[in-house]
Amino acid sequence: MVSKWPYGWSYTSPVLHLLPFMRGRLLGQMPARGDIVIVTPPDAGRRGEDLIKRVIGLPGDLLEVRDGIVILNGKAVKQEWLKPMRLPVDANAPCNSAQFPGALEHNPDGSQVCVLPVKRETLPNGRTYTIVDQGERESDFYGPVRIPAGHVFLMGDNRDNSADSRVPTERSGLGGPVPIESIGGRAEFLTFSLNGSATWDPLTWFSMFRGGRAGASLHPQRAP
Repeated sequence: MVSKWPYGWSYTSPVLHLLPFMRGRLLGQMPARGDIVIVTPPDAGRRGEDLIKRVIGLPGDLLEVRDGIVILNGKAVKQEWLKPMRLPVDANAPCNSAQFPGALEHNPDGSQVCVLPVKRETLPNGRTYTIVDQGERESDFYGPVRIPAGHVFLMGDNRDNSADSRVPTERSGLGGPVPIESIGGRAEFLTFSLNGSATWDPLTWFSMFRGGRAGASLHPQRAP
């Protein structure tokens, strides 16, 4: 579920995203650091394709990523290792070996899980969330870059497999800081989540729902 009103209205606001890029927002407001937002990629050929990313950098910030650590205005963003995440494998989350090498494990009952190394990241404003960090990748080094006025820097929580502001547009990324006009709204919560098992048989329509995810908030927590 996405709210379009928190940041005002722009060319991305119509449902079909058919408008060309236009400067300015009606009743515009800058996202807060840590918000999860919907963004329309700057590549006109991908118009209508929405991505979901987290706001890490704001206008005026000097941002760098060094060995996977975000450096904001000369200070490293706090990261703490957590117990590995054990994500159940299903048709919609198959634990692809290209994205998650060596992460697939088998439980004694024959089920499969994707075991992912995760960290808790805490931004300067105290907002905290979990990221997946599988070790050194090319995207672990970026910048430094000064974020222009009217722009935000976006990163995915699946850090090593995210086409975000660190990734050039020719590699399907966002190609740097994103103009605020390209933000379509703030992600609020999950309505429901599916495991990809549904078929034409109506009896499968109930078992396809992933338990415990419906209604889950997408707002970052506050550090204790």
